[in-house]
Amino acid sequence: MSNRPALFAVASLLASSLLTPALLNAQGEPQRSVYHQYRVVTVAEGLVNPWSMAFLPGGDLLITERPGRLRLVRNGRLAAEPVAGLPSIRVGNQGGLLDVVPHPDFARNRLVYISYSKPSEDDTRGTTAVIRARFENDRLNDVQEIFEAQAWSQGQGHYGSRLAFDRNGYLFITIGDRQVPPTGDLERHPSQDLSTHHGKILRLHDDGRVPTDNPFVNTPGALPQIYSYGHRNPQGLIVHPVTNEVWATEHGPQGGDELNLIEAGKNYGWPVIGFGVNYRSGTAIHSGTVRQGMEQPVKVWVPSIATSGLMAYTGAPFNGWQGSVFVGGLAGEVLVRLKLDGTRIIEEEQLLTRQGRVRDVRQGLDGFVYLAFENRMGQPTSVVRLEPVR
Repeated sequence: MSNRPALFAVASLLASSLLTPALLNAQGEPQRSVYHQYRVVTVAEGLVNPWSMAFLPGGDLLITERPGRLRLVRNGRLAAEPVAGLPSIRVGNQGGLLDVVPHPDFARNRLVYISYSKPSEDDTRGTTAVIRARFENDRLNDVQEIFEAQAWSQGQGHYGSRLAFDRNGYLFITIGDRQVPPTGDLERHPSQDLSTHHGKILRLHDDGRVPTDNPFVNTPGALPQIYSYGHRNPQGLIVHPVTNEVWATEHGPQGGDELNLIEAGKNYGWPVIGFGVNYRSGTAIHSGTVRQGMEQPVKVWVPSIATSGLMAYTGAPFNGWQGSVFVGGLAGEVLVRLKLDGTRIIEEEQLLTRQGRVRDVRQGLDGFVYLAFENRMGQPTSVVRLEPVR
C-alpha cells in the first residue's frame, strides 16, 4: 500500500466534475420529504470509494477509503495526507479498508476499531480482520489485531465487515459468505456451518475476548464468537441507541436484500431460504422462502437496491424522522427511510433517488444526516450532509 499525494491533488480538482449530474445539481437546492425540506451540503470531496464514516468527540470525522486510506476531516477541511499506521491491506474488488467505529469511551481511551481485508502471507488469499488502535497525534498508534475471521478465500468479495458497539460495550462484527456458491446441499453451505465464520454476525468483548454468554460457546464444534448465522453479506449494522436491539441489512443475490432484527443464536436462512434468484439466469436458489427454525426478514427488497449503510435517527434537526432507520442503496442509488413499530414498518419513504450510490449513512454530532457516495469505477466522490431548510 502506498500514498500518492499527486493522485489526491488531481482527485480533488476533478471531484466536482465527476459527481453524478443529479447529485451535482442537487447541491444546495431544497428537496422535499414527507416531513422536511432539506438541502444537500458537501462536507468533503475528492474521496475514492469512501466506505465508512466515524464521528469522534470534539468534532473530527474519520472516513475510510476502500483502496486503503484513512482520511481525517477537521474543522470542515479534509486533511491532505491520510492517517498513518494502517496494517497491510488486500485491496481489490470489494476488499480494502472498510469500517471504522470509535470505542464507546473514546473520549478517555482514544481507541478506534477498523475492519479490513487482511492478506495471507503470500497475498493469494484474504479474510476479514479487525484492529484497534489509539488515534493520537493524527495517526494510529499501538495497533493491535483483535480478530481474524476463519473465512479465508482467494476471492475478493463478501467480506461483511460492519462494526457496532452495544450499550454494554460488546462489539458486533459482520462476516460475509465470501461468495461460496449456493449450490448442492444448501444446508451444508458454510453460512449454515457453525465451524466457520462465513455468513455470520459475531459478538466480542472490546479486546477481542469471547463473551461467556455467547449462544454457541458450549456447542461442540462451533466457533464461540458466533452470535447469529445464515447470512449472505451483511453490509449494514447498528445497535439501536434506544432499544439496544441489533439490526442488520444484507445483500441478497438477484433480488432478496433484507433488513433483519438480529437475535442471539438465530438462523437467518441463507442460502436455504430467501427471496432472490441466480444472477443473469434467474433460476431458483432456495428451497423456498420459509423454513421452521429460520428467521423471516422484517423487510425484503425485490428487486435489490444493494443495501449498504444503516442508521437509526435520534437527532433534533429532523424531528419528523425520529424513530426512523435509514438504509443506503448502492445499485438502487437511494436512501430509504423506514419508520418502525417494533418489527412492523409503518412508514416507508425514498430520498435522494438516482443521485448516486449511497455507501454509508450516519448521524452526525450536529444531528444532521451524513452520506458517503461512491463510484463503481473509482472516480472521486463526496461525503455530504442533509441539512433542514427552515
